[in-house]
Amino acid sequence: GEIQAYEKIVGQKVAWVYFSNNWYRSRAFPRQTATLIRETGAVPFVRLMLRPSPEQANPAAMKKNPSTLQAIVDGRFDDDLKAWGRAARDFGSPLIVEFGTEVNGQWFCWNGRWNGAGRTDGYGDPRKPDGPERFVAAFRHMVKIMRHEGADNISWVFHVNADDDPSAKWNRFENYYPGDDVVDWVGVSAYGAQTPKDKYEPQSLRDMLDAAYPRILAMAPQKPVMLLEFGCTRGHPKVRPEAWAGAALDDLLGARWPKLRGFSWWNERWQNDDDPAHDTTMRVQDIPALAEVFRSRLSTFGSRLQTRPSLITDEARGFN
Repeated sequence: GEIQAYEKIVGQKVAWVYFSNNWYRSRAFPRQTATLIRETGAVPFVRLMLRPSPEQANPAAMKKNPSTLQAIVDGRFDDDLKAWGRAARDFGSPLIVEFGTEVNGQWFCWNGRWNGAGRTDGYGDPRKPDGPERFVAAFRHMVKIMRHEGADNISWVFHVNADDDPSAKWNRFENYYPGDDVVDWVGVSAYGAQTPKDKYEPQSLRDMLDAAYPRILAMAPQKPVMLLEFGCTRGHPKVRPEAWAGAALDDLLGARWPKLRGFSWWNERWQNDDDPAHDTTMRVQDIPALAEVFRSRLSTFGSRLQTRPSLITDEARGFN
């Protein structure tokens, strides 16, 4: 129903649907959700979220409970990853999978801050920062296992945030790149206002991608680039979502970033506190002016699209 409502209001079919496979709920391949998505004509795009608990979005919890990167490298999840890979193989049609969503953002437990940060004496190559180096090893280990199980129907995605947070040199997203041989797409997140109570003035998509895009091209010049998450909430005092999205879509559909092949608006809403006025709402179904922007831009520039627009649904958005 969510997919159909989105497609109807924007006037386009979606190419992929993006959702999370949280391992604190289940380590099994999410066949039911993937099948539902496939039956709509879209490709399932799985965020493979190997985190031990929903509290892993809390910095104090992440400091207390180390992330799973070293456990992946040590092979403690091999049986689960092998079973996941076999199930993905048996799904029998294309899948898009990412591990390490927004890896250069400290809000996720696979960020280097929680895995050795900028130290160089605790893991691997003494010339490289330990935190990013552990992530590279874990990503490569995971892909190797899945491919060994025959899951060649997976396109693997390396997903960064447009801004490095923390902004330390060791945390630059280039340090986390696992290598051309295990990455098919490079994805990036770039948001405007995420809550109505954000105190800063939101950056435009142009400003964020003009800074990140050249770095991505230098890092992985042969890989297609995807804007995997972008959005702007209703209710912020300094920006309207329809204005922010309109400018963003003009740049996207006008090929300002030529190797950027697809995009996903974060079509969700969530509660931030007990005041309904502070709720985040990015759904085009909830904002008529935003829906009109998507409809008109996609209709006008439809013939220039290299890939169809995409919908995100994700029960764990509140943790991101």
